[in-house]
Amino acid sequence: MTVRVYASEQELANEVAKEIISVIKEKPTAVICMASGNSPKLCCESFVKMALLEGIDTTRFFYVGLDEWIGIPPAMRGSCHYDFQERIFNPLNIPSSQYHLFDALATNLQDECDKMDKIIAEKGGIDLMIVGIGMNGHIGFNEPGTKFELKSHIVPLDPITASVGQKYFDQQMTLEKGITIGFEHLLNTKRVLLLANGRSKAEVIKKAIEEPVTSDFPASVMQLHKNGSIMVDSAAGSLLLEK
Repeated sequence: MTVRVYASEQELANEVAKEIISVIKEKPTAVICMASGNSPKLCCESFVKMALLEGIDTTRFFYVGLDEWIGIPPAMRGSCHYDFQERIFNPLNIPSSQYHLFDALATNLQDECDKMDKIIAEKGGIDLMIVGIGMNGHIGFNEPGTKFELKSHIVPLDPITASVGQKYFDQQMTLEKGITIGFEHLLNTKRVLLLANGRSKAEVIKKAIEEPVTSDFPASVMQLHKNGSIMVDSAAGSLLLEK
């Protein structure tokens, strides 16, 4: 694992966008997994701008969504599906055949987990995964206590996650469960980037990097990834001993 600190959120976003472009150039059929939420937002904007400006072929890569709020309609602002549509699929004219997202309204959610695992396996694994970090150290909806050996799974949401998650919606929502790609997929991904920006993430970033690896603080799993990078702006990296 490496740690990179950037002067600003925009500089961080540009570097992540360059990594996405590089992966697609090297392997046009690459499988890319990305989180929704605030951390990757600016990165998506930078990626789309660069891809269009450079005329990158985006017709062959395959996209998988990291997670989803169970019970939330895909067209609702605040759903992960909505974020992906607005930030990547619509701007780049990506057809539905080129991505797979969890159906959080499915009657059989275990089938959704199995389907995601099967697709990832059939595609030969994930080439690039881009994730954020929650205030309780979660990655995706892999909450504190999640085993590192899990593939896609359903999880009761930590109260912190449910509370913080309200900011993504236009109205008060009942957020009780999530469906997510698990840490076995993360550890088997060829390249993983964990992003954070803002002073509010400084303490959790410090903990993820400097404290022992434990499922009680899920983001510490990044220390186990040989080709993983934690990429933060100067505010999120302000408490690190070495910069």
